[in-house]
Amino acid sequence: MQLAQDSDAFNYLIAPDPTAPRLTRAVGGTDQKGAKTTIRVVEERPLTIFLNAQEIVTVMTIGDYPEYLALGFLRNQGMLQDGEDISGVDYDDELETVVVRTARATNYEAKMQRKTRTSGCAVGTVFGDMMEGLEDLCLPQTPVRTSWLYSLSSTINRTPSLYLEAGAIHGTVLCSGNQPLVYMEDVGRHNAVDKIAGWMLSEKIEAEDKILYTTGRLTSEMVIKTAMMGIPVLVSRSGFTAWGVEIAQAVGLTLIGRMKGRRFVCLSGEERLIRDADPAAIAEEPRRVGRKAAR
Repeated sequence: MQLAQDSDAFNYLIAPDPTAPRLTRAVGGTDQKGAKTTIRVVEERPLTIFLNAQEIVTVMTIGDYPEYLALGFLRNQGMLQDGEDISGVDYDDELETVVVRTARATNYEAKMQRKTRTSGCAVGTVFGDMMEGLEDLCLPQTPVRTSWLYSLSSTINRTPSLYLEAGAIHGTVLCSGNQPLVYMEDVGRHNAVDKIAGWMLSEKIEAEDKILYTTGRLTSEMVIKTAMMGIPVLVSRSGFTAWGVEIAQAVGLTLIGRMKGRRFVCLSGEERLIRDADPAAIAEEPRRVGRKAAR
């Protein structure tokens, strides 16, 4: 597995590395005045995921943490069981493939015939019934302090990232209380979530006291993936879809969106919010500085 990267400034277990040369490239163009300019743009590359001998899917990704992405995708699709005996995860950079091997024989041909294209950027895919595995799910009713939300939003939005460097990317952060732990980015928000799911599976991380923060919309896919991971709280800078809200309410997920500065909206789980911070004491979020041109 790729080693986690430390961030001394923000104490992440894994943090974005906007300087990694493989994730962006410099591209020349012209600006609004016709002047020549060079900017860094995010790379996209295919990654084909196998479960044992069966090819499952090819996803478009920036290419970091491919093993975590494969594990998380399969876990969130219900193709890896709780307590699964995973005998190997093999990544081939030249072939752009990851093979996840299990002690259990697997065959998901029938499930893969039922495929849903989701609203995610870079076009997400869900196999089988989208609600499969949620029928009897009831998430832990974990309380959430609003002071945590404000602290997390401030820290995450100041963290050096590919979004600030090049744009065209989504970020997702696994948090515990007011501490962000793992920050993943990708061209599709579903990929960023799957990377976190894969890290949690690989490191055997418990989910019941965690918060998932995302820069993307709170769609049905995002809510379902969060619920399947067992995480009871989902927070976003962006807005909601109606089905995403309905699913969150059905499974007991605390759902908070439009989290910017002192403002947020909670559409599910209001009874679990502990309002221990005065919004008037929270600084408004400053306007973002424009992304840097490559020098």
